[in-house]
Amino acid sequence: MKYGQLIVDKKEYSLLMRSIADSRSQEDKIYRESLKKLKLELLTAKVIEDEIMPDDVIRFNSIVSISTPYNVERSYQIVAPEKSDILQNKISILSPMALALFGYAKGDKIIWEFPSGLNTIEIIAVKQQNSLLKKESV
Repeated sequence: MKYGQLIVDKKEYSLLMRSIADSRSQEDKIYRESLKKLKLELLTAKVIEDEIMPDDVIRFNSIVSISTPYNVERSYQIVAPEKSDILQNKISILSPMALALFGYAKGDKIIWEFPSGLNTIEIIAVKQQNSLLKKESV
């Protein structure tokens, strides 16, 4: 892990914890495990102010390029649940992929349990869009 721990913006941390607590899709075992794993990682995350967030850390509205062991490369934008649109590669922060990526940085490799099984993901690039909290009131 590039920074030794997850790095999360202070306001986004609160929003994410609320989103996880309010999530209604916890019937699926893998999904529940993803939520549980992220919550555990968030307990030891470095929570910092927006002004000092590194640009290569995945957060709300980040566009993330990833690679998997099957030579599959994809890009996704991490968005609030109501803004998700898979046809535009916008995935909800509460999707298994976004839960796996949130708070990690470019160059990190993550091992995560998905519905398809255990996978390793390498983060190739992170591009920041405007922060969710700067554009919208929460």
